[in-house]
Amino acid sequence: MAFDGLVTRAIAKELAQKIEYGKIEKIYQPDIDELVFNIHTKTGNVKLYASCNPSHARVHFTEQSFDNPAVPLSFCMLMRKHFTGGRITKVAQKNIERIIEIEVETISELGFSVNKKIIFEIMGKHSNIIAMDQESGKIIDCIKHVSFDVNRVRQLLPGKIYEYPPAQDKISFDDVTLSDLEACVFPDNDARSKAILSHVRGISPVIAGEIADNGETASELFDRISSMRDALESMELTPATYVDNDGVPKEFHVFPLTTHGLYYETKTFATACQAVENFYLNKNSSNRVKQKSNDLARTTKAALDKMYLKKQRLSNDLLKAENSEDYRLYGELLNANIYAITPGAKEVSVLNYYTGENITIPLDVKLSPSKNAQSYFKKYGKAKTAVKEKALQLEDVNRDIEYLESVSAFIDNAQTENEIEVIRDELIEGGYLRRRKNIFKAAKKKSSPLEYRTSEGYRVLVGRNNVENDFLTFKQAGSRDVWFHTKDIPGSHVILFTEGKDIDDLSEAAIFETASLAAYYSKGRASENVPVDYVQAKFVKKPNGAKPGMVIFTNNRTVWTNPALPETKEEK
Repeated sequence: MAFDGLVTRAIAKELAQKIEYGKIEKIYQPDIDELVFNIHTKTGNVKLYASCNPSHARVHFTEQSFDNPAVPLSFCMLMRKHFTGGRITKVAQKNIERIIEIEVETISELGFSVNKKIIFEIMGKHSNIIAMDQESGKIIDCIKHVSFDVNRVRQLLPGKIYEYPPAQDKISFDDVTLSDLEACVFPDNDARSKAILSHVRGISPVIAGEIADNGETASELFDRISSMRDALESMELTPATYVDNDGVPKEFHVFPLTTHGLYYETKTFATACQAVENFYLNKNSSNRVKQKSNDLARTTKAALDKMYLKKQRLSNDLLKAENSEDYRLYGELLNANIYAITPGAKEVSVLNYYTGENITIPLDVKLSPSKNAQSYFKKYGKAKTAVKEKALQLEDVNRDIEYLESVSAFIDNAQTENEIEVIRDELIEGGYLRRRKNIFKAAKKKSSPLEYRTSEGYRVLVGRNNVENDFLTFKQAGSRDVWFHTKDIPGSHVILFTEGKDIDDLSEAAIFETASLAAYYSKGRASENVPVDYVQAKFVKKPNGAKPGMVIFTNNRTVWTNPALPETKEEK
């Protein structure tokens, strides 16, 4: 990702323009490696978001809302103690590095004015957020402790003097001269790009390539660098993200990326903060949910694999048990031919009076002819019992598979962390996941179904998990409302509220729009021509002891439709 020194400078300047002389009112820690600052400024309140997650470390203004832990983490409590109520006196970037410093003037416990600093290091896996006392230069604390065992060169621990990361042996982007470029430039584009990247500090590979593409001579390259420096100084930038055909952002920067613009759609923004937030929200919102749901997905997959294996074994055992008529036949034929069997024989050939053909029956040499017959009758009796038991077990396994597949579909379709937490609680209640002791748990929000409107104004509710499915179908839906669900495909229960109308009085548009919703919120989202069952809610029943979301129904009809969302949506 191109969160390099140039983007960092643009962000730092935007922060300085907005929050210098602002007051830090609240501090939250939504996740183990994130902080959110509510800052009161002369133009209104703003939220500053900072993350030191190795895969998406960044600092920018945000308009997003975050779920916060019921019990704040210790670092959040420390930050509140030292910085809440503090006045921001300066925001600056450290040279051209990916480091942003916020100086804060606050009041100590003794009532004296003291100066402290919040340092954001945006450096991939080495990213960190550090609170420092300016007078002593000592670290108050940091969100990630770095001990001698982890890094022998630079430790980040409370009480130690803060040291900046070792500088790279490169020329700063701010200080590079024409003679510097003349000493390192090579003839072709790739060589120029690599040379610039290896000699100039503060730029990313994508910007090195962009500079290299803008000229062949050192003079031309220096002119490009000079124009970029001027643009950063005046903040005359063009922040943009570059998005593929699926809407997934591939890159971003505050300077135009010509090559990316040829292959991807360019989305421009008024500020660097907006571009960065848009990039990571669209790139990592799903990833963030996936990260939260990884253990759920693994647990569900493991349970499903176990059930699939159990089903296979039960099916094999059932097939063997159903082919047990041979045991009965062997017993009967042995009893009918005891006189012809020689004790100690390994097998005997007798006439099968059902078919008129000879049949060879294996014998246990240690048993008498009559005992061999009894043994076969005993095997036949066990097999008949096994058929009944295995069939019941197979029904239970199929129900478990159906349930777990529905949970897997909800995990795949989850769009928020709250949805993941509700599914987690459902798995815990079902005994599939162990309840973990974790103080870092967001305060629970009530899970609400998704609400839509059809083109004719009918209200439609969609369950986002099995608990919601049950609630929708058996608590909210009236007897004449229509229940939708994909046929033999895990997915959401979808209720079309008919306003008292009979199912036969509904328009084809209402039926197909709701069916498309049911297909969209199912495992068949990426498919076409998905079959969807629909029936009045009064014909949907829940068997005794059934797991959440599992139902049976009659009098259903089926339509085939493509997954799609209606144009209007009202999410609670």
